[in-house]
Amino acid sequence: MKYSVIVPVYNRPDEVDELLESLTTQTFKDFEVVIVEDGSTLTCKDICKGYTGALDIHYFSKDNSGPGKSRNYGAERAKGEYLIILDSDVVLPPEYFNAVNRELENEDADAFGGPDSAHPSFTDTQKAISYSMTSFFTTGGIRGGKKKKLDKFYPRSFNMGIKRDVYKALNGFSEMRFGEDIDFSIRIFKAGYKCRLFPDAWVWHKRRTDFRKFFRQVYNSGIARINLYKKYPDSLKLVHLLPMVFTVGAIALILTSAVGRILMEYDDIDKWYWLCAAPWLPLIAYSLLIFIDSSRTNKSMRIGIMSIGAAFVQLMGYGCGFISAWWKRCVLGQNEFHAFDKTFYK
Repeated sequence: MKYSVIVPVYNRPDEVDELLESLTTQTFKDFEVVIVEDGSTLTCKDICKGYTGALDIHYFSKDNSGPGKSRNYGAERAKGEYLIILDSDVVLPPEYFNAVNRELENEDADAFGGPDSAHPSFTDTQKAISYSMTSFFTTGGIRGGKKKKLDKFYPRSFNMGIKRDVYKALNGFSEMRFGEDIDFSIRIFKAGYKCRLFPDAWVWHKRRTDFRKFFRQVYNSGIARINLYKKYPDSLKLVHLLPMVFTVGAIALILTSAVGRILMEYDDIDKWYWLCAAPWLPLIAYSLLIFIDSSRTNKSMRIGIMSIGAAFVQLMGYGCGFISAWWKRCVLGQNEFHAFDKTFYK
């Protein structure tokens, strides 16, 4: 067995069904599928049974412990030479495994990962969120890739591959509930293993289905970045500070405009009008940039408009989580913490 696909699942039977269906369409067939039910109340056991004849599938159920430990549980029971770590909310194009196999035959890698994209069937909200998470203008497109960017490429758990023996040597994922994939990638690099981006091994990634859930996701990501910094001080790069800078800057501009509005009420209007109006110009300019780029990318002005909201949610949600964690951990000296544990997947 060359590849083992490992998928932790928590109350996502419909998503698992779509993922498994996409695995049946793969033109490369030398893989098994390991599904690990992480204490779900809404299980996908019957869904998995339905694919018994179409896939080499193995279903396991365990008490809830978070995605990292669930992946480790699956890895202990996997048989493949390489472990392919996927999230339950992805769908694979038919040539995914061919792309992975071709890359490994051309040049070996101890660990690897691929990009993500939005499927044409995704909702406009999902497409806007996908744009926000992958665009250069929201920092998503400057975190590693084929060209030199602001940070090296770190495989993420939605689309990550690693040699089985390397996984075992590093003891798999840590107990972190958020940021555990970046923690794992950092340890891969620190141990001296070779890690590459496979640009053609991409997946369709649903991500969150509304802005409220998206905010919870990126807020936790901001917290995780500080938790990672406390473990690995050299892991914090300029690109990780940008959402925080954006958040502080946006709040400062809005407050400045509010002060100008108050002054206009009590003093000469012409004198304070610029203080009321001018702070909005950078925010309007940024929104226009997002609208134009997303509308062009998605060929939809509606998605372009929604992408403005997604970009602000991403940057300010991450920025707020980052600032909160920095204050509690770096200033107050508190231990590692996280938020939205119980509601993250709802």
